[in-house]
Parts: sequence; C-alpha cells; structure tokens
Amino acid sequence: MTGTIRGAAHLAGAYEHPLRTIPDRTTPQIHAEVAVGALADAGLTMGDVDAYFCAGDAPGFGPLSMAEYLGLDRLAYVDSTEIGGSSYVAHVGHAAAAIAAGKCHVALITLAGKPRTGGSGPGGSGRVGDAPEFSFEVPFGTSVLTNYALAATRHMHEFGTTSAQLAEIKVAASTHAQHNPNAFLRDVVTVEEVLESPMVCDPLHRLDSCVITDGGGALVVVSPEVARTLDRHCPVVLGHGEAPKHTGNGRIDLTHTGAVWSGPRAFEEAGVTPADVDYASIYDSFTITVLQTIEDLGFCAKGDGGRFVADGGLQAPHGRLPFNTDGGGLCNNHPTNRGGITKVIEAVRQLRGEAHPAVQVPDCDIALAHGTGGSLGTRHGSATLILGREA
Repeated sequence: MTGTIRGAAHLAGAYEHPLRTIPDRTTPQIHAEVAVGALADAGLTMGDVDAYFCAGDAPGFGPLSMAEYLGLDRLAYVDSTEIGGSSYVAHVGHAAAAIAAGKCHVALITLAGKPRTGGSGPGGSGRVGDAPEFSFEVPFGTSVLTNYALAATRHMHEFGTTSAQLAEIKVAASTHAQHNPNAFLRDVVTVEEVLESPMVCDPLHRLDSCVITDGGGALVVVSPEVARTLDRHCPVVLGHGEAPKHTGNGRIDLTHTGAVWSGPRAFEEAGVTPADVDYASIYDSFTITVLQTIEDLGFCAKGDGGRFVADGGLQAPHGRLPFNTDGGGLCNNHPTNRGGITKVIEAVRQLRGEAHPAVQVPDCDIALAHGTGGSLGTRHGSATLILGREA
C-alpha cells in the first residue's frame, strides 16, 4: 500500500486529567497540565516537541496561542483540524503521516475545557449562527438530543432495536467505571435502572446520555527512532481512516455513521480485520452512537447491534468486544464535550497492560479507537485508529 503510515509512528505518551470538575484553573492551564503529564509519561519534555496539534477547544488563535503559552519554540509542524470530538483521533493519524513524511519527530496533541464550570455546553464550536445550515435547522427546534433521538428512533424502526438493548451499553460502561477512581459516575446500573431514568428525548433516557465534565487529555506521537530511545512501551500506529457524513441536502440515512467509510480505510491500512481487534474504544456520546458504530465498523451486521451488545457482549475482559474499559463518556469522562482523546488514551492503557486488572483484556495486541464529532442526526466526522502492541 503506497503512502501508508503503518508502523511509521508510536504512541509514547498518554495522560488524562484526573479531575472532572475544575473551577480553579483556566482552559490554557488545563491544556498545560495535560501536556506536561503526557510528556512525562513518555519521558520527554516540552523542548523535545517539534509538532503541535489542537482543535476548536484550544483558546485564542489555537496552535499559535497555545504554542506560545506552552513555550513550544521549535515547532516545525502545526495542525488545528476541527471535526468535533473525533478531532483528536484524526490528529493521531495526521501526526503519524507528518512523521512518516519527515516533517516532525515528536508531536504533542492536547485537549482541555470546562463545560461543567462555565465553559460552552454541548453543540459544537465556533459561530453556529454563521453556519449555512443554521436557518434551516435551529429555528425549528433541533438540538443535540433531538438529533441523536432521531437516529435512535429510525434504527429502532428499521431493525427492531429496543431501549433495553441500548441500555446494555450503559450497563457495560458502568460495570467498568466502578474500577476507575477518577470516573464521574462509578455506580453500577442495571438495564431496568436505565429504562427507569427520566426520558430526555424519546427514546433516549438520561442514562443513555454521556456525562458533562471539565478536564482534558494529551497524547505524544513519536517516530520509531525516538521510540527506540525511550524507556517506555510505545504502541504502534497501524492504520487510520476518517470521513465526514452529512445530510446530503435531506437525503440522509440515519441508520449509519461515517464509520462505514473511516473503518474500512483504517482496517485496510493496518492489514487486520474486525475479528483481530482485542479491545475497542468507541465514542459514546449516547448509547445509540455506540450501537451504530459497532455495526458500521464491521463487528456485526447492520441491524444486529442490539443482539451483539446484549448479555454482557461489551463487558471486559471476556465479552465479545470489550469496550471503553475506563467507563467511557457515559460514565467516566467527556472532557469539554469531546471524548475522542480519552478513547485513544484508554486504548494505549490496554495495549500497555496498564488498565485496571479487573478490566484488562488478556494478551491485548490490537486495539481500535473511534471518534465521532458532530451529530448522528445531521453532520459529523468519523475517525478510526488501529493500534498495535508491537509493529
């Protein structure tokens, strides 16, 4: 395969901010704390960084403001790709491509925000009122919740998916979150408790929805040459794919996501199949996001997602597809309403064997991280990343 990034870069550092409510720091301070944490995890310093990646959560002029604030004075490459919560999964692929092209050797990726203590709420970034779709959608009452509820309703209509099956996804996430001391919600819940939680937008209940947390995370992507000098196990990037999906001027199929395109691209580049994946981090803004993504990535046939997730199918360590072993966005952390970076962080933990022993997948050799940014009901970006314990 020409132009491949397979084996061209490694994840040397990964750090998730331990707090979920941070009233006493600014957003730049949180960016700095997670940057320092990820670099320390890798055994590197700010002086080693020659590429910086951030998205719409970064304040000011994005990478320009943050490079100055962080003291990054030898940058040769910057990337401010903005595709919502999937941005940070895409950033890993972009960093690997830049490293493969010889543009840089040590790439730092950061995310930070404070939606819980005064930052912007869910629903995207930038000047929403200037968006070309604004006058066709927002005046008629669309919202984050309604758009995801539309997708869930259509999937139920087409395939007979039930609310109880969606609830199984939350149950699995909560079963994992009980072992994470930093998780925002640590109580294990049952299917019945999910179904009895308040309906926020039919058919989605409160417990079908992700948490809203302050916080952040950071990653360090390095060249193989740098990885060999580090006293740290550095999982390797095997494949990456991304794709946008939009309404097609009204011709949208609500039963699938952009993962139907990003997933095959990542698997082809990695040279593996869904059957080879030992662990999956799946973006979980809502339970329906997980169910559709699992189908679209090829872990089961379209329409079979409800049956696939039932009976503990997603529970670690021995389920059909152990997923989101940190508790995910449903229970652990959805920092600044963008959960993509935490998906990569937990995949790195699994490949290193550093997840909690109760949820560590035995012999985890291949991990997948998938991000969804935007809305299933309108337009979103999908990014899929395949990582390996060894090259």
